[in-house]
Amino acid sequence: LAWQNTLAPLRKLRGSATSVPLPLAALSPSKACSPSPGRMAQSLHSLAPPALAGDTKGRQRLLPQLRRAGALSPAVTLRPRRRTCQISATLSHSSGLDSTALIPPSASDYGIGGAALDVDAVTEAELKENGFRSTRRTKLVCTIGPATCGAEQLEALAVSGMNVARVNMCHGTHEWHREVIRRVRRLNEEKGYAVAVMMDTEGSEIHMGDLPTPSAKAEDGEIWTFSVRYFNSPLPDRTISVNYEGFAEDVKVGDELLVDGGMVRFDVIEKIGPDVKCRCTDPGLLLPRANLTFWRDGSLVRERNAMLPTISSKDWLDIDFGIAEGVDFISISFVKSAEVIHHLKSYIAARSRESDIAVIAKIESIDSLKNLEEIIRASDGAMVARGDLGAQIPLEQVPSAQQKIVKLCRQLNKPVIVASQLLESMIEYPTPTRAEVADVSEAVRQRADALMLSGESAMGQYPEKALAVLRSVSLRIERWWREEKRYEAMELPGISSSFSDSISEEICNSAAKMANNLEVDALFVYTKTGHMASLLSRCRPDCPIFAFTTSTSVRRRLNLQWGLIPFRLSFSDDMESNLNRTFSLLKARGMIRSGDLVIAVSDMLQSIQVINVP
Repeated sequence: LAWQNTLAPLRKLRGSATSVPLPLAALSPSKACSPSPGRMAQSLHSLAPPALAGDTKGRQRLLPQLRRAGALSPAVTLRPRRRTCQISATLSHSSGLDSTALIPPSASDYGIGGAALDVDAVTEAELKENGFRSTRRTKLVCTIGPATCGAEQLEALAVSGMNVARVNMCHGTHEWHREVIRRVRRLNEEKGYAVAVMMDTEGSEIHMGDLPTPSAKAEDGEIWTFSVRYFNSPLPDRTISVNYEGFAEDVKVGDELLVDGGMVRFDVIEKIGPDVKCRCTDPGLLLPRANLTFWRDGSLVRERNAMLPTISSKDWLDIDFGIAEGVDFISISFVKSAEVIHHLKSYIAARSRESDIAVIAKIESIDSLKNLEEIIRASDGAMVARGDLGAQIPLEQVPSAQQKIVKLCRQLNKPVIVASQLLESMIEYPTPTRAEVADVSEAVRQRADALMLSGESAMGQYPEKALAVLRSVSLRIERWWREEKRYEAMELPGISSSFSDSISEEICNSAAKMANNLEVDALFVYTKTGHMASLLSRCRPDCPIFAFTTSTSVRRRLNLQWGLIPFRLSFSDDMESNLNRTFSLLKARGMIRSGDLVIAVSDMLQSIQVINVP
């Protein structure tokens, strides 16, 4: 629908309760929506009769007429339908809803366990104190490790803004991870948070084994031994085990060995049976299970590595564990093709038919970049794992690769996480470097859905401070973006696979444009599956998006996407009743005020409503 034609009169809505003239000659107002004293509304319907819906030439004659009349945008098409297709778009404005229709808050509305509206205390306090515009749009993912696995530490991270807790299956046992997951779930139940759980598989790429200590420091010039032998006793001093049995055969004297994407570098100086002697050339911190790559004559050596499976036998055991524990996301390391994603999704569906676990593809290899679009289309989201990616492509290409991945994910409506070494120095120091802050700012400016802490929160000395830096930088860059009115010129291509989805997509695109032009305070979306909330997030509107859903698991998954504030709320197909109830509950908690202007959309009734909070 061509909402541009309605924007001029709609701008007068804030102080007016009069009906809105809609100059759409091809459409007629529905008599069923007659105005009442407290509410003025017009409902517009576009009908495609069955005969016309099946007539290609007829559709070609009708579409130009509708578009000239302003009834359809260039992106809308009429497709063959067996039954009459009705497109309904409602623009309504209210300067004051009938107060008798509002549901008074009950005592349970203020609790958590039996509440009609689930929202975490931090979001509630932020909205009360600072209003809609202060809310952070970029989401934050924290890797949980020894420094943050306790109940108190997890709550501290949630209070500081953690949206997703990541458990890395490279480290720890199933028992340890199970306890962390259950602590996060308990925190959600008791405090009303919607912290999602992401399980990250180890992958079958070449990596180090466990270390006798949480970390080890390699100094310049030191000789270290990388070995494929099995040790019954503790590892000898300056010895590192390697998981790949062909490691000693593949490397050659003179090769350069990169640990964790180049955080530490070694030169291979000698091979003795299963042992490879290396001299440290770039000192740094060695972490357990760090990825290993080796270069020869300036090129990555990957022939044998490319033959390793994407999902190892250990990964399948970990995936079974994740399904059993009901994690929200499973991220797959070193994805080479879309086939792996399809295979995993079918496996999850077969093992747990009621499961709605989302699959995140980690983009961290040359193969991932070669098959980027097909991988992202097949997955439910992507992670830019810059550490390992930087070990396989020249470092100067990593920024452009990141920007390309972020842009493509947004175009295809898939959430994207920027990860690895965001605040690496804060593992040891309480303040970040200026370059790290600039790096975080660039990721926020690119409108990535989420930023992720790895070692900073898993085993760093200042996990809460690192999270606070991400939060403050995100808020500042987002505010600057809005103040400068930097609306992107990015074209969002149509992604719908059905006529009904096309309508939803058009409605969300139009609602986001209207929200920016009318400077509304918030967008409300009522969604059972989360799809329309995701479409709104894709548009990156200026105002926050309140996503109301009946499902606890959908609420958690939406917590990864840009700009969404997810609530759990029981609602019906009656939008008037839903809005009245929502206004009542939010006003009772002090989260909205009378006079706030909101736009409401729903995936039950494909409509747009512009409303002043009574």
